[in-house]
Amino acid sequence: MSAAPQLDLDYDAIVIGAGLSGMYQLYRLRELDLSVRVFEAGTNVGGTWYWNRYPGARFDSESYSYGYSFSKELLEEWEWSEHFAGQPETLRYCNYVADKFDLRRDIRFRSRVTAAIYQEDTRSWRITLEDGSHHTCRFLITAIGPLSTPTLPRIEGRDSFQGKSFHTARWPHDPVDFTGKRVAVIGTGATGVQTIQTIASEVGHLTVFQRTPNWCAPLHNGKIDAETQRKIKAGYPEMFRRCQETFACFIHTPDPRGAFEVSDEEREAFYEKLYGERGFGIWQGNFRDILIDRKANATISDFVARKIRQRVKDPKVAEKLIPRNHGFGTRRLPLETFYYEVYNRDNVELVDITETPIERITPAGIKTSEREFEFDIIIYATGFDAITGSFDKIDFRGAGGALLKDKWKSGPSTYLGLMIDEFPNMMMLMGPHTALGNIPRSIEYSVDWVTGLIRFARDNGLTRLEATREGVDDWTDHVKSLGVGLLSNEVDSWMTGINRNVEGKQTRIIARYSGSAPAYRARCDEVAAKGYDELRLA
Repeated sequence: MSAAPQLDLDYDAIVIGAGLSGMYQLYRLRELDLSVRVFEAGTNVGGTWYWNRYPGARFDSESYSYGYSFSKELLEEWEWSEHFAGQPETLRYCNYVADKFDLRRDIRFRSRVTAAIYQEDTRSWRITLEDGSHHTCRFLITAIGPLSTPTLPRIEGRDSFQGKSFHTARWPHDPVDFTGKRVAVIGTGATGVQTIQTIASEVGHLTVFQRTPNWCAPLHNGKIDAETQRKIKAGYPEMFRRCQETFACFIHTPDPRGAFEVSDEEREAFYEKLYGERGFGIWQGNFRDILIDRKANATISDFVARKIRQRVKDPKVAEKLIPRNHGFGTRRLPLETFYYEVYNRDNVELVDITETPIERITPAGIKTSEREFEFDIIIYATGFDAITGSFDKIDFRGAGGALLKDKWKSGPSTYLGLMIDEFPNMMMLMGPHTALGNIPRSIEYSVDWVTGLIRFARDNGLTRLEATREGVDDWTDHVKSLGVGLLSNEVDSWMTGINRNVEGKQTRIIARYSGSAPAYRARCDEVAAKGYDELRLA
């Protein structure tokens, strides 16, 4: 495959999105001497870290385990300032990577893809941008992210509000002054928690509208001193090896013991230890059965509930903050820094909208079934149309005009989470049914696998790569079987495809691979080792 394709295609490959996936995919495809164009809707690189500029946005994976691992030089040069870096620092990191590897020359910004149509006669893809322009390529790679399509609540009068309002994922680039302002936050997921705990001390008055409380655990963030920095850099090879071995690519992995294989005193001491440690250990490094056994889960849920009651002074407020409809860790776990203490402040009020529902947004604020509130600012921390939502925003049409949205109407079906039958020469990074976990670790593997497949195509003169229906059915069935018995798949959340604010997404689906990352990689490696003979190649 040459830089000037035989069929006069514009590019060998087009990548949609210039976040962490898209940037690394560009870097790898350049190594194959391919002509590549990345189309990015924003004005700069960074993806998640470009769009999500809300107050308090930061990692909940350790910074050093989150960054790219592919360049030893990059690892030596870059120094994280905190164990869990904030959004501004992470965006600087993304820009540093783009500059270091001169990525921007192949990225076109302010370029939102609206359609991607497969052309059978030329075995190519025709991409349409929002500005009406068209671009062709042999290979199409989506790097559009599992959490990149924000959703606003379907509340009457939302557009009538005369103050300022923002979705956390579309935060203004200029600072927002909260001084003395009456502020509402709708939503208490991970984004809501970070926002609430950050602005509570700045605002005049904060009202939190909560539908579903979430279990939260302390982040225990801190600055990285010079000695720790030295140890981190010296320990990179070992740490990345560990990430390859653990269940979800974090530096934490489940304890081999069951919750009832120890005494009550040992279990309590173990939970205290985890609650006092940094990061996701209490979720990812807990007893092996807390996410599959209700009784085991009840022990950690009861422990964290006691912590909430200890930290929140008003018993009635504390009870409102304790989840009743799901166990600890069965939804995505927000990590917090004095979040619960926020509700001890005189200028903070918690409104449970299961008791007093929001009836409408008014020009002056929010009206519930109980009263009317006046606000200067409304913040929507209402999450995303997750995993498949970013695909739904683009008109993907495969061979014979197959519509991806129709194909996935009852839930996604994929081959290894990387390909789809009837969509030749299209590969997905971090799409449905792939191993998520510590995202950049998963990104690097998926990009390397896709790059290996394209290299194979180039070396063997292949112009059409397609998953088979049988391969898709087998993988989709496998993903569904892995979800059996997981308490998280019995809970409404973005991880099970539920979004009350999106039409047609009120039924639970299995949208993510829930096996171990090593098992996932082993299966994908097997396919590559056998010359991709499970694919339909031409």
